[in-house]
Amino acid sequence: MSLEQLEPGVQQKIDSWLAGNYDQETKSSIRKLIDDNSITELTDSFYKDLEFGTGGLRGLIGIGSNRMNRYTVGAATQGLANYLNKNFEGESIKVAVAHDSRIKSDEFARIIANIFSANGITVYLFEALRPTPELSFAIRLLGCHSGVVVTASHNPKEYNGYKAYWTDGSQVVAPHDKNIIGEVNAISSVDDIRFGGNPALIHMIGAEVDEKYLDQILSLSISKEAIRRQKDLKIVYTPLHGTGVTLVPQLLARMGFENVTVIEEQAEPNGNGQFPTVVYPNPEESEAMDLAVRKAKEIDADLVMGTDPDSDRVGIAARNHHGEIQLLNGNQTASLLIYYLLNAWKEAGKLTGSQFVCKTIVTTDLIDTMAAAYGVKCYNTLTGFKYIAQVIRETEGVEKFIGGGEESYGYLIGDAVRDKDAIASCAFIAELTAYAKDKGLSLFDLLFEIYRRFGFYYEGLISLTKKGKSGADEIQQLMSDFRARPPQKLAGSPVVRIDDYKSLKTTNAITGEVAEIPSGKLGIESSNVLQFFTEDGTKFTCRPSGTEPKIKFYVGVRSELKDTGDFDRVYEELKQKVRSIGEELGLK
Repeated sequence: MSLEQLEPGVQQKIDSWLAGNYDQETKSSIRKLIDDNSITELTDSFYKDLEFGTGGLRGLIGIGSNRMNRYTVGAATQGLANYLNKNFEGESIKVAVAHDSRIKSDEFARIIANIFSANGITVYLFEALRPTPELSFAIRLLGCHSGVVVTASHNPKEYNGYKAYWTDGSQVVAPHDKNIIGEVNAISSVDDIRFGGNPALIHMIGAEVDEKYLDQILSLSISKEAIRRQKDLKIVYTPLHGTGVTLVPQLLARMGFENVTVIEEQAEPNGNGQFPTVVYPNPEESEAMDLAVRKAKEIDADLVMGTDPDSDRVGIAARNHHGEIQLLNGNQTASLLIYYLLNAWKEAGKLTGSQFVCKTIVTTDLIDTMAAAYGVKCYNTLTGFKYIAQVIRETEGVEKFIGGGEESYGYLIGDAVRDKDAIASCAFIAELTAYAKDKGLSLFDLLFEIYRRFGFYYEGLISLTKKGKSGADEIQQLMSDFRARPPQKLAGSPVVRIDDYKSLKTTNAITGEVAEIPSGKLGIESSNVLQFFTEDGTKFTCRPSGTEPKIKFYVGVRSELKDTGDFDRVYEELKQKVRSIGEELGLK
């Protein structure tokens, strides 16, 4: 059955699957690909093992070592179970397991629960689909040592994924992530995976955890009187066929909002994971938010919110200064949330100098500027909310976390959850909209106020998709080229500093002086990321995605906004500057 065109390593893996103790359906599917001479698909399915990235394990559903299936999920879980039993030897180990609405999510969750229980580990398995942030909350609530949620977040329907969590409710970071991978790689045969579960160790959970989670969010509310006065605030919400429908509508109702419209066409969680009304269930995409925006125009709504399938990201829209419903980007929403929280803490007299906010290095520097103005520290971490959680963990008891976020539509308020939380974010976005309206302001009025005070920051994203092995090679070549031949200028402004997070070195591009980027704490470790800073304050970042077959280029530029009437002009100038940088670097 050998195909000469296949690389030896790929052929070896295929042979091991055909000879191993895999089910007959899997073997038949492999043989059909061989008979059909499907070289590309066989290569992409077997050329590597799925690895933990910034979001854990994620890939296309299908057969092979580079696909999501019962065996790759099983190997990951067995490796994690082995690591837990070694790391917490002698303890009564507990884990929590949740899943979203994707294809095979419930099946994978049951397989995961069975494997953990077969390894003597007590499992708390959610009875039905639940938001990812609730899994993080449940780990802390139930005193678990670890947890897993089955989700591919906002990826297309063909994908699924596996996020592993640690004792504090955050996704695993170093050294645990590498150690778990080591345990997974040490599994030499499918026979090493204990699929036979122990029902006595599997406990179903549901409504009782929901109640505690919602109560915790409600306890953080700041502007209760504003909500009471603005209870008729018109809100349109879409769960995009995901888990948000289980909690967001009832949370908004408990807060006191009485005029919430749920997009019925997208309210069905769709256990088959087909996402019938959207191609890409991502609130970052305007197409995904189209039904909600149309409804908002129809009923003259104040606010639109949409959560992704596992409810850790939220996109929003509001009426702009032209009277049109406009989508906000992740940087704008993060800035609004942090501004609202900083103001509230200051008004309450709670800013003592020991508070902090946190964001990723590719998120808007407007947050740094605002935090500094309020005398609050702002930590910058690598991309991935697990690094924000790491900062919260390492400063616990010394500094107090107010809130944080990242440009990719993920935000966190308070520290009871240690991952981005679209459920709590929906609550606070609705609350800050009510707070603004109570003062006669829209969300855009509030945004303009921020730009006038702190500067008009604009961020653009250029994302190139490169699929399969050839795409992965092309992405690595792009990074190598930027390291070998860094840009000297961006939009006419000289590059003055280069930060290379792979080598953890920062270089003064004028003098050539090289220094260390602090590592080993506060969300920074070696990572394949490059940043270039120019004399006029432009920031350009190159970063291969850890969860998708993409390389992303983030461009941050800044100007002044002296008057609201200048917004459209300055906005266009900043957008053109971002476009020109992409063109001069040949990023198409």
